[in-house]
Amino acid sequence: MTDTEKHSNITSPRTADPEGFTDAGKAVARLQELYQQATEFLATAFAETRQSGAKGQRFRAYYPEIRLTCRSYSTVDSRLSFGHVAGPGTYATTVTRPDLFANYLRQQITLLLENHQTEIFIGPSKTPIPIHFALLNDTALSPSAATAAEFSLRDVFDVPDLTTTNDDIVNGVFKSASDGTDPLGPFTAQRVDYSLARLAHYTATDVEHFQNYVLFTNYQFYVSEFEAYARQALADPESGYTSFVSPGNQIITDP
Repeated sequence: MTDTEKHSNITSPRTADPEGFTDAGKAVARLQELYQQATEFLATAFAETRQSGAKGQRFRAYYPEIRLTCRSYSTVDSRLSFGHVAGPGTYATTVTRPDLFANYLRQQITLLLENHQTEIFIGPSKTPIPIHFALLNDTALSPSAATAAEFSLRDVFDVPDLTTTNDDIVNGVFKSASDGTDPLGPFTAQRVDYSLARLAHYTATDVEHFQNYVLFTNYQFYVSEFEAYARQALADPESGYTSFVSPGNQIITDP
């Protein structure tokens, strides 16, 4: 029995057909639109459920995805290190936080379009967005509050699934989807969301404030040295830095 068969009373946003794009900027804008629609749907459903109860209903929204089909080896260049696929076939990847990764997505999609001379398709995937990740930055709506409510969160919304949140793609042990589709990206959207949630949890800082590289330490005196270094950079007009964000999203601009 499939999950849909077990939960025949699932309510989801109106399904959109995949759209073809040959412009990376427009493709990313569509990813952002689909993701915003999905997360807003879940946020509204969660708020209403907390207010009036579950009433036997289940709510689900899906990550957007990028899909590409390469039909010939003539458009495959094995010398490339990224921005290409290895051979003919259909490739897809789910996407989360396209607002956060907009520059990266534009770069990668531009390369795919240039290297394979084909359009890419943007549409909803078949992977549900866990409610915890959809509401990660919404302090007014916390899924943990549902533990005190009169309904089981798992009965109403999708939650993180650690059995499928893994590193199978980058570890080279992935299996093609049932329709033969291979991965287009190194990590699934849910795997990325899990890492973003860990960053926010461990640092008490929203992920929007992070740069491209993260250095973890569990010694407080190191943190003090990092802060001192940051303040020194703020005092240097040639450093290029304009602010330093500390735990609790405290934005410091004065050295």
